[in-house]
Amino acid sequence: MTQSTDGTHARQGPEAAGPPPGDEGGSGPSKLVLFALLLGLVLGLLDGTVVGTALPTIVGDLGGLDHLSWVVTVYLLTASVSTPIWGKLGDLYGRKGAFVWSVTVFLAGSVLSGLAQDMGQLIAFRAVQGLGAGGLMVGALSIIGVMMPPSQAGRSQAMIGAMMPVALVGGPLLGGFLTDQLNWRWVFYVNVPVGALALLVIGLRLHLHTERVKPRIDYAGAGLLTTAILALTLLGSWGGTRYGWSSPQIIGLGVTGAVALVWFVRVERRVAEPIIPPRLFADRNFTLAQILTFLAGAAMLGASTYLPQYMQFVRGASSTASGMLLLPLMAGMFGAQLLLGRILSKGSRYRPYPVLGGALTAVGALLLLATGAGTPTAVTSALTLVLGIGMGLLMQSTLLITINSATPRDMGAATGTATLVRTIGSSLGIAVLGAVYTSRLHTAGMPDGGTSWTPEAVRGMPDGVRDAVRTAVTDGLHGVLIGAALLGAVIFMVAWLMREVPLREE
Repeated sequence: MTQSTDGTHARQGPEAAGPPPGDEGGSGPSKLVLFALLLGLVLGLLDGTVVGTALPTIVGDLGGLDHLSWVVTVYLLTASVSTPIWGKLGDLYGRKGAFVWSVTVFLAGSVLSGLAQDMGQLIAFRAVQGLGAGGLMVGALSIIGVMMPPSQAGRSQAMIGAMMPVALVGGPLLGGFLTDQLNWRWVFYVNVPVGALALLVIGLRLHLHTERVKPRIDYAGAGLLTTAILALTLLGSWGGTRYGWSSPQIIGLGVTGAVALVWFVRVERRVAEPIIPPRLFADRNFTLAQILTFLAGAAMLGASTYLPQYMQFVRGASSTASGMLLLPLMAGMFGAQLLLGRILSKGSRYRPYPVLGGALTAVGALLLLATGAGTPTAVTSALTLVLGIGMGLLMQSTLLITINSATPRDMGAATGTATLVRTIGSSLGIAVLGAVYTSRLHTAGMPDGGTSWTPEAVRGMPDGVRDAVRTAVTDGLHGVLIGAALLGAVIFMVAWLMREVPLREE
């Protein structure tokens, strides 16, 4: 180990001069291999949102509305805590093997979720899915990073950036289509042929040299990080609903999460191979980018999960139609990312765009507050465009700032940290906003037993009952939107602290 110019320690030998240990770079993966890797990445992202439009039908079949948000939350939770573990296993034992195993675990969780007979089983099997999904995301990104030279980094980032909004917002559309045309269980079964194709291509066409090294996994850090995320997610899910905010249970979860985070930071400063190298956060822009990524993940998933509930219960849309009605949101994200990529490739300044993204996120959420039980469906759908543009600007700019703020030797850790932070933000966001949604349903006069009704059942109820359900669901959505607007306002204020650091040309 030698002292570098920035005060950190740099490795000597092959690990510093060439590709990370275990893999050999080359001219880049073939188009078929790249497609398979991106397919794995999309599978992991898609399954975080694909169940959104199917949730009302799932609850009607399995019951357990009080645990509804956990179908999404537990997936994001296990994905977030397993992401750094899969990344370290890939570094130590080979990235191809780690990716293949993560796909296998993901597919096993998918099949078991489709076979679930009650809400408890579904939540447990979704946890298995999430464990595999953590490896899908970090595995695909790390292999692409190893095999593609820096001169092609822009091409890979553009593909990933374009697929992320499609996966995040296209999930509800796919989930609705499968629920309407087949059965909600096919929301999970559909992963099997897609994942199998990715496994086949990777197994036959991807060739990476693997050199086994002595394991140096940060078990203490992994355990503390898991404890902190679990405690904070439970706090967000139970606070104000199952337990009062001043109850011993909620206070205990808050203290546990805070202590685990502080202890995690201390451990990471001392271990030889930390899961998240503390030196990354010495860069101001990197730290700010992670804060923005965390907040954007919370706002995005909260809105995309509960807007379909409004479309189905209030506007009477089918599962498929409720997903299609979010197409303006997806188009806004997709278009903003492509446009921003072209603008920045011409050497323009990037600092204004996270500021603008935060402003548009807040404005877009506030515009959607105009929706009511009698608002035309087309108007509600069109209003999601502004929110989508704001989220697209945030996703693209924060990824660019993250990459630009990290040294080449920390690039894998930097992108892994961004993935982890976004997933944690999504998990906590859906937990907190889900608690707000459920609480406002009851305070707005949801009829007894109404929380277990499907949209089809509500449409067959007397007019008075239907009106009560529509009013309650609309009020619940408004609570979620107010939360998203507040997150956008915080993003807007934090983004002003960014510094305009020239983009690296190497």
